[in-house]
This record gives sequence, structure tokens and C-alpha cells, in this order.
Amino acid sequence: MAGLKTIIVLSFILAIGFLLVILSSALFKNYLTLLVVATYVIAPIPNWICGKAQNQDDFMDSGTSSIVELGRFMTGFLVVMGVALPAVFAHCDLIRIEAMVMSIIGGLLIYGTIISFTMFFHEQEEF
Repeated sequence: MAGLKTIIVLSFILAIGFLLVILSSALFKNYLTLLVVATYVIAPIPNWICGKAQNQDDFMDSGTSSIVELGRFMTGFLVVMGVALPAVFAHCDLIRIEAMVMSIIGGLLIYGTIISFTMFFHEQEEF
């Protein structure tokens, strides 16, 4: 059972992740790394939309549907893009290597916090 301490720790790690992403742009006066924040906002949207579009029939459950798999694929693509975008910017000399490292570490902390939050606070369905 997850408690208040888990919420506090996860929110602290999430704040550190966002701080690293913001500092990666502010310290080096190049705000291209803030485009990564857009992927944090957009990434869960395909999963949410495709999950709502899935047929919710309790009697005829045939496993996963293709619309749910499409949503997971698009979410995975956006998550990988959030990590790879700073690397592409650094390769093209648009940002510095230090900004790339800070942005990638911050992004991984943010994604890890979101995954940990869903693992700790996932409610089990009882039949």
C-alpha cells in the first residue's frame, strides 16, 4: 500500500527532473531543450484517446485490440523522441553537450516517476 511518503518522494524526484530540464535551457541560454517538455505533455494523449476508443465489452474479451496497440506505439514513439531530441540537437551543434545530458537525465527522471506512480497507485480489479 502506497502512502504519503511515496507521494512525497515521487513528487521530489519529479521536481528534480523538471528542474534539470529547465536548467538545461536557462544555464546555456538556448531554449530548444524546452521542446522536450512538449513531448511530456503530448505522450500520454494517444494512450488515453485509444483507450477510450476501445470496445468495452465485458462478455467478449478477445485480448488487446489494434487501436490500443496503436496508442501504445504512438506513446512509445513520443517517449523515445523526448530522449532522442536533445541528442539530435547536440549532434547538430544547436545545444551544448552539457545541456543534452541535463535534459536527458531530467527526462528519464520524469518518465521514471510517472511509471513508478502508476505502479504504486494502480488499483487491482476484483471480480
